[in-house]
Amino acid sequence: MGRLLALALARQGHSISLHDAQGPDGAGAAARVAAAMLAPLAESAITEPGVVRMGQHGLTRWPELLAELDAPVYFQQNGTLILWHRQDAGDARRFCGLLEKNRRINPELPALQHLADQELQTAEPALQQRFASGVYLPDEGQLDNRQLLAALHRTLERLGVAMHWHRAIELSDFKPGQAGEPDFVFDCRGLGARGQWPALRGVRGEVVRLHAPEVTLQRPTRLIHPRYPIYIAPKQEHLFVIGATEIESDDMSPASVRSTLELLSAAYTVHPGFAEARILEIATQCRPTLPDNLPAVRWTSERSMEVNGLYRHGFMIAPAMLDIVLQMLDTGDCELARRFDVAVEQAGLQLTQA
Repeated sequence: MGRLLALALARQGHSISLHDAQGPDGAGAAARVAAAMLAPLAESAITEPGVVRMGQHGLTRWPELLAELDAPVYFQQNGTLILWHRQDAGDARRFCGLLEKNRRINPELPALQHLADQELQTAEPALQQRFASGVYLPDEGQLDNRQLLAALHRTLERLGVAMHWHRAIELSDFKPGQAGEPDFVFDCRGLGARGQWPALRGVRGEVVRLHAPEVTLQRPTRLIHPRYPIYIAPKQEHLFVIGATEIESDDMSPASVRSTLELLSAAYTVHPGFAEARILEIATQCRPTLPDNLPAVRWTSERSMEVNGLYRHGFMIAPAMLDIVLQMLDTGDCELARRFDVAVEQAGLQLTQA
C-alpha cells in the first residue's frame, strides 16, 4: 500500500520520502508472504460486499498500474478453479451456495461454471481425472507479489523517491507542516502502527513455496477442506504458493507440523507431481486486521493519514484503497469510499460507516 501510494504521488510531481523498518525486498511484511490472488467471487464466501466490489475494481486497475512500472510483473487473469474430494461434497455445496447468494447480491460478478468429467479435464488437463467435478470462477486473477515489490522499488528509484530502509519510526516522529518537516505524512505500516491504532490485531497465516517442475496448473486452484479451503497459486517457472491457515493470533513463530502436513498433503492429492517438489520456503506472517475485518482510512490530523486493516485481501483491494486516498486528496470527498463501504475516520469521529 505504501509503495503504491508513494509511486502515485511521485508521478503527480510531489517530492516523496519513503521510510521502512525493513529492507527493499519487503521482508517482515505480509505483502512478501502473500499469494497475491485477485479473487473477488471466491472471497465473497468469507467477506463483505464492499470488499468484493473493491476486488472487482482491482481486476481492472492492476493492469493499468503494472503497465507504469519499470520491470515486468507476472499477472494472470485466467479464473479460479474450485475442487473437492467426494467426502467433502457437502462442504462444497455449502461453499458454492454462498457464492451463488453473493452473485444475487452483486449481479456484476461472473456466473459460476459447474464442470464435470470432460469439461473439468479440458479446463485443467493436469488433473488427469483425479476429480469428478469442480467449479470454475471466470475472470479472477493473480500476480507475483515479490516481482511487484521489486518493480515498485525500481520505479521509485528512477523517479528520485528518497527511500530510507531499516529505519523504524513512529507517526509522532514527524511534525507535518512545520519548517523542515514534510507537508503530509501517510502511515501504511500494517501491524507496525498498533502503537497509535490499538484496535489492530494480527491474523496469522502460514504459506509454503514449492518448486515443482512436474506440475503444470493453469490457474489458482482452491481445494475444499474440512477445516479451511486450501489454495494453490501457480507462478512462473513452476513455482507454487500453497496456503490456507488463518489463526487468530499475532504469533510469528515458525509454522506448525500439523499445518505444514495439511498443506503439503492437500497439494499432493491435487497432483502427485508435488511429491517430488522442492520446498523453497515455509513462511509465517500476520495480516493487519481491524475488529470488523474491513479496511479503513483514518485522519489523525489535517496533514496525516493512516491506511490500514487490509487483512487477507491486501493485493485484491489495494488499487481501490489507493484510488480512495487519491480521490480524498484531490477532491476532499470520498465517493469511492462510500461505494466500497470503507470507513473514514477523523480525530476519533467516524465520518463514513462501513
